[in-house]
Amino acid sequence: MKQPSKSLVLLGLTATTFVGGYAFLRYAYKVTDTIPFAQEIVLIVLGTVVTVLITALLLNKQSEVEIEKEQTIKFLELKTHTYEQLIQRIEAMSISSQITEDDLMRLRFITHRLAIVSSPAVLQEYHHFLSVLGDSTEDGNIRNDFELVSTALAKLTVMIRADLLGSADALSGHALEDIRAMIIRNTEESSELSLK
Repeated sequence: MKQPSKSLVLLGLTATTFVGGYAFLRYAYKVTDTIPFAQEIVLIVLGTVVTVLITALLLNKQSEVEIEKEQTIKFLELKTHTYEQLIQRIEAMSISSQITEDDLMRLRFITHRLAIVSSPAVLQEYHHFLSVLGDSTEDGNIRNDFELVSTALAKLTVMIRADLLGSADALSGHALEDIRAMIIRNTEESSELSLK
C-alpha cells in the first residue's frame, strides 16, 4: 500500500484546520460574545495556524523542486564529463603513433559509461563511430584513415550536442540537419588545414 506524500498530509491538515476552524469560530463567537477581544484572539490563533500550514506546504513543494533541479544538473554534468572523456580518448589515440591494447580497453570502459548516460540517438551514432574506428585501427594506427574517423566523430558530436543542448538548439531556430551540416563542414575544413 502506498503511503500518502507529505504534501497530501499537509493539504489534509490545512483542510481540517479550515473546517474545524470554521466550526470552532462559529462556536467561539456564540460563547465569547460577552468577553472583550475574545473573538479577535480566536481569529488571530486560527489565522496563525492556517498560515503555518500553508507555509509548510509551500516550502515542502519548493524543496522537492530544488532536489529535482539539483539531480538534473548533476546528471548533465556526468553526461558532459563522459562525453569529454570520449573525445579526449579519441584525441589521445589520434596523436599517438601506435594504438595499444590499453587505449582500446579505456575506450571500452567509456563505452560502458556512455551506456549509462547517453540518449538512444547518441548510442546509435556511437555504434556507427565504433565500426569506422574499428576498421581504421586494424593496422594499429588511426592516422591512416583519420579523415573517415574525423567525419564519423563529427556525426557523433552532432548527436552529443543534441543530447546536451537539444532544447537550446530547437529554440535557436536551427534544425538538427543544419547543425549537422555546419559541424561536418567545419570538420572537413579543419582536416584540410596543413603546414606550408
